[in-house]
Amino acid sequence: MKHRQLRLNELVKRELSAIIARELSFEGALVSINDVDVAADMRNAHVFVSVLGSTQSESVLNKLEENRPALQAELSRRVVLKYTPHLVFHLDRSIERGSRVIEIMREIESPESDGQNK
Repeated sequence: MKHRQLRLNELVKRELSAIIARELSFEGALVSINDVDVAADMRNAHVFVSVLGSTQSESVLNKLEENRPALQAELSRRVVLKYTPHLVFHLDRSIERGSRVIEIMREIESPESDGQNK
C-alpha cells in the first residue's frame, strides 16, 4: 500500500475515533476503531470496530449505521478531501479472539505446571 494511502487511513481513523467518542455514547461498552481502509478512489471507507464490555455488539453496529450520515458530515468538516468516503462499519472480533487464545494457553499451562511441582 502506498504511503499516502496509509496516512489517509490513519487520519480518517484518528478523526472518526474522536468524533465517535465525542458524539455517541454506548451504554456499558467501550467502542474502539481498530482499522480504517479507505478505497483507492476514496469513495468508500471500511471501518473495523471492536466492542468491549458488552454483549450487544450488533446494537453498537446498528447505532453507528444509524448515525452514519452525521458521522460522515462531521468527518467532511474535519478532513478536507475531494470526496468524503461512504462509511461501512464492520465488527472486528480480533481482540476477542486474541483474549480467548491467551485464556486457552493459560489453561494448557496450568495443569502442566501443577504436575511438575509434585
